[in-house]
Amino acid sequence: MYDYDLLVVGSANADLVIGVERRPGPGETVLGSDLSVHPGGKGANQAAAAARLGARTALLARVGDDAHGRLLLDSQRTAGVDTAGVRSGGAPTGVALITVDPSGDNSIVVSPGANARLSPEDVWDAAKLLAGSRVVSAQLEIPLETVAEVVRGLAPGTRFVLNPSPPVELPAEILAACDPLIVNEHEARVLLSAGNATGNSPGNPPGDEPADWARALLALGPRSVVITLGSRGALVADARTTALVPSVPVRAVDTTGAGDAFTAALAWRLGTGEELATAAAYAARVGAVAVTRAGAQASFPTASEVAALSSGDPSEQGVSR
Repeated sequence: MYDYDLLVVGSANADLVIGVERRPGPGETVLGSDLSVHPGGKGANQAAAAARLGARTALLARVGDDAHGRLLLDSQRTAGVDTAGVRSGGAPTGVALITVDPSGDNSIVVSPGANARLSPEDVWDAAKLLAGSRVVSAQLEIPLETVAEVVRGLAPGTRFVLNPSPPVELPAEILAACDPLIVNEHEARVLLSAGNATGNSPGNPPGDEPADWARALLALGPRSVVITLGSRGALVADARTTALVPSVPVRAVDTTGAGDAFTAALAWRLGTGEELATAAAYAARVGAVAVTRAGAQASFPTASEVAALSSGDPSEQGVSR
């Protein structure tokens, strides 16, 4: 019996958000809206999103002993996340500087802060969390050696999900554990370029189609792959099948955190035994609700809100179809 449906190992940041009419070019200054501060970070976002959906969720992360750290802890507990694995101190809480334009697209610069101090030793200390979790999800806003230690500490039968963001070349032991590896188009290109450069992927270029990228990514070693394609949906692939999961048409307000909501929902549903394409379809609906609301964690839906979208009654969450 697992204590948790999902353990998220990753970053926790304070999101400092400014709305802009357009994002500045090099050397340019533009005026924006009033500054707003929200709990964020890819790890904390995923944990909050899963808990909001009803998953039994724990977070292994590190925050500073400061106001931003307290904001993050309060937000996680309010969402229903077990924060026993959140360490405090050693550096200021991580901060993300986010600009959002009228279309909802965003640009983000992250100061890692305490996230950079989440260490392999912290993973060792959290061995009971790893052993008690059905699925473990990670990202790359924490040190790569810490993610590698997570992989080494996985209990038999525990599924590992990785969103390599920001993307870097991944060692074979991490790639081999991914089930799935979840990437957007930019991350896919970076990983494939690194793989070709090091000889870990096929010698031929991966091609122009997402299905080509998926085959090339699978050749790097992960057990399955999900490539998110924005308005085109997501492509899922494993050794047996490849399928395109369509997106859900909505009016986007803010895309901040939507990818994290997608990943969290996918990881949770895989843990319940759903097939990859089915879990991805559910995750797409979760992400669709999230983009219709401002902010990251504040935008994450409950399971009933996702069900309302699925039933064709989007009025409950303000979704425009």
